[in-house]
Amino acid sequence: MNRRTDQQRDRLAAHVFVCTNDRDSDYVCCADVGADEVLEAVKAWLRDRNAFWSPIGVSTAGCLGLCSEGGTAITIQPRNEWYADVQPEDVPDLLESTFGPEAERLER
Repeated sequence: MNRRTDQQRDRLAAHVFVCTNDRDSDYVCCADVGADEVLEAVKAWLRDRNAFWSPIGVSTAGCLGLCSEGGTAITIQPRNEWYADVQPEDVPDLLESTFGPEAERLER
């Protein structure tokens, strides 16, 4: 085991988790309502601002408990922000409101 907490704290100011949960069920899951497109929109927005992976990480997540037919679930940590019903076209406004227009509002 190799503890890497300090390195990650120095490198990342925030981490965006996008639910991509896919399940065989009668109930909707994020994979059914555009999770892959939302994930790509998040990555593109951050890449355009040179903020992808350092200082802002992006990961897929299993179920975040916000399943809805309206869109995908996202959480931004450690800010403890949670969003449901996210569509790809929502991503720029969501990330800008959290990180600023050029991803300059980063707290460590």
